[in-house]
Amino acid sequence: MIAERGPLTRELELRLHCPPGSSDISLNSIEHCEIGSTGGHLWEQTMLAASLHGGGLLSLCNTGPLLSRKHIVCIHDANVWNAPQSYSLGFRASYKAMLPCLGKTAYKISTVSNFSLGELVRRDIVPARRAFVAPNGHEHVLLWKPEHSAATRLAASRNTIVLIGNAAPHKNVDLILGLADRLGKAGLEIAVVGMSDSRIFKTGSARAEARNIHWLGRISDSELAALLMDSLCLAFPSLTEGFGLPVVEAMALGCPVVVSDRASLPEVCGNAALYAPADNPHAWLDRFMGLRNSKALRLQLAAKGKARALAYSWRASALRYLQAMAVVDGIDTETNVVRLRELT
Repeated sequence: MIAERGPLTRELELRLHCPPGSSDISLNSIEHCEIGSTGGHLWEQTMLAASLHGGGLLSLCNTGPLLSRKHIVCIHDANVWNAPQSYSLGFRASYKAMLPCLGKTAYKISTVSNFSLGELVRRDIVPARRAFVAPNGHEHVLLWKPEHSAATRLAASRNTIVLIGNAAPHKNVDLILGLADRLGKAGLEIAVVGMSDSRIFKTGSARAEARNIHWLGRISDSELAALLMDSLCLAFPSLTEGFGLPVVEAMALGCPVVVSDRASLPEVCGNAALYAPADNPHAWLDRFMGLRNSKALRLQLAAKGKARALAYSWRASALRYLQAMAVVDGIDTETNVVRLRELT
């Protein structure tokens, strides 16, 4: 959008400030700068803050310098409060101390869903008057070129349920793994992406070793696209989510989704998903069987999912950030925003 020279981008200079040794991201209108001599939160709170020289800062990943006032920070969720069991004591303590401070010192705070905004305001982390929602987008998925590996080709089928594997308790993946035997008897299989070691799920006992579970580990975007497009559905049983990006990615690819009926997921999916309670495995089995037994339902969800994914655009969220940056800079955005929307 900077390259297109839209009204809110004229005379706007952006630099990407990174710690030493970071990967260079190829951007045609934003300079990549390595600063300082260390990394992590120490770098963020000291060297990053010192590098601004009075300029504004956009922090997109939950934290940022507490002393920076000309600052927009994206706090994705309130999960350290909503799902403390998923985080170490040290991580919980640092986030519970830092995020409310950022809520008070940053000029603007963004988040990725109305659900997250409500939680952040309810817990007095963020003042509603200075917060806005800029959801995640789907366009990156359109650049993925579906291509199977031997492992994903073997796992993918119209009888395969894809599960994004994460051992964090709030991801609730053990609910699906616990259905392995019953799914196997029905001819259904599970492809677990992200985690390749069944020992991580040792609380699930022998069911994590079931023959109908494919442990795929980390796979490329191309492999994930091929897997989702050639499988029955994506299962997303989370207890809480700030947004749920894998769900939008699956919908954009025409893969039906079965999601829990909690947190941000009803907001994000609308009528383009099948829902099941996050604590009711029988309901999940029922949804999977309904999908497997009805081609019409699969086609309907695929079409609805693609349409729903279009509602989540990186470009639209970029416009929200451009607006917020202009406000921080004291620019009257009303006329500019109308003109920019005409261009987009």
